[in-house]
Amino acid sequence: MTGWTAQRIPDQHGRIAVVTGANSGLGLITATELARRGAHVVLAVRNTAAGEEAARRIGGDVEVRELDLACLDSVRAFAAKLAADHPAIDLLINNAGVVLLGPRRTSADGFELQLATNMLGHFALTGLLLGTLAAARRSRVVSLSSITHKNAHLDFDDLMFERDYRAAAAYSRSKLATTIFGVELDRRLRTAGSPTVSTLAHPGLTRTNLTPRAWEHRGRFGQLIARLGLLVTQSVEQGTLPQLHAATEPGVRGGQFFGPSRLWETRGPVAEARPSREAADPAVGRRLWAAAEELTGVSYL
Repeated sequence: MTGWTAQRIPDQHGRIAVVTGANSGLGLITATELARRGAHVVLAVRNTAAGEEAARRIGGDVEVRELDLACLDSVRAFAAKLAADHPAIDLLINNAGVVLLGPRRTSADGFELQLATNMLGHFALTGLLLGTLAAARRSRVVSLSSITHKNAHLDFDDLMFERDYRAAAAYSRSKLATTIFGVELDRRLRTAGSPTVSTLAHPGLTRTNLTPRAWEHRGRFGQLIARLGLLVTQSVEQGTLPQLHAATEPGVRGGQFFGPSRLWETRGPVAEARPSREAADPAVGRRLWAAAEELTGVSYL
């Protein structure tokens, strides 16, 4: 994998890829590279005007569809229409995410907003599209984790972080939940004998539009943090490589996890990464899966 770049992506003609949060950051670069290799790319975005602008920038064979991962009604409507129009989907890249600062916020369904967007919405979307994924040969689901998941712990008695809320901790928990989901999905797909594989990736410390924008409104200290971030982070193009590798590299196995290889996985060439002990624990995976099914009303495998 040393030196792996987007130039290594195989031809994608005839394949359909769905990228959530594809109008900016990691999602935009991911969609751009897949379209450049010939894939038909569905830009699944909350803001369709921003999605249309992204589509113009990307060019190629792309379409824009509205998806608000923080609203289960939107997820269900998106999945139903997509499956009707595209009976077989080759790639589902669960890229979209939200990073919050400040007080606790909730989704349309009453869930803590970061958990709702980053994990629960993707859990529901993947389950609703599983049939269309299984209809394609060699289909993959890629879940976007974060190195912050390694310092997080799930509190099953307070999944929605209603006690002692801290935005940064809630984000890390949401990414731990995402990682657990990707690992547990792999276990269940294998057990079911499904042709679909579940892989994971994280971008290390990457300059996206999320973190700097979240800090800049917090006065001089926040602006300083945003500037420092430019010094310690890598480009979005580099940060996107792990998920492009997970999505397209031939021979990738279900359950594999990719991230940067240098400075404690914060930057550098793509390498295989390891989930935290909690993320890899089958008992935790089963428990979170049951909770997610109950919360979203989506059951599969």
